[in-house]
Amino acid sequence: MTWLKNGLIALAVLGPTSLHAQANCADRETVVSKLESSYGETFGGGGLQNAQQILEVWFSEEKGTWTVLMTRADGKSCIMASGTNWRDPGEVKLPKGVKG
Repeated sequence: MTWLKNGLIALAVLGPTSLHAQANCADRETVVSKLESSYGETFGGGGLQNAQQILEVWFSEEKGTWTVLMTRADGKSCIMASGTNWRDPGEVKLPKGVKG
């Protein structure tokens, strides 16, 4: 609950844009540990976005959650997007007549 109270205070002081950037970034080790322990997510793949950033996709087939991380050269990882209903590409059914 303390993090929520601190977050609300930060929102009042910093505004939504600053809070969003701060609330979604932490040391990579901390972010990865949370994804693994709380969501059961594992690394699914990724690559260099540029010389300063790596994008990664983490997901849990069991829980259906997914997260896109951007890790900067300074070791901070930021959650860029997350959601539910993760599907393996092999599970996607294309409409009749459409080739995959």
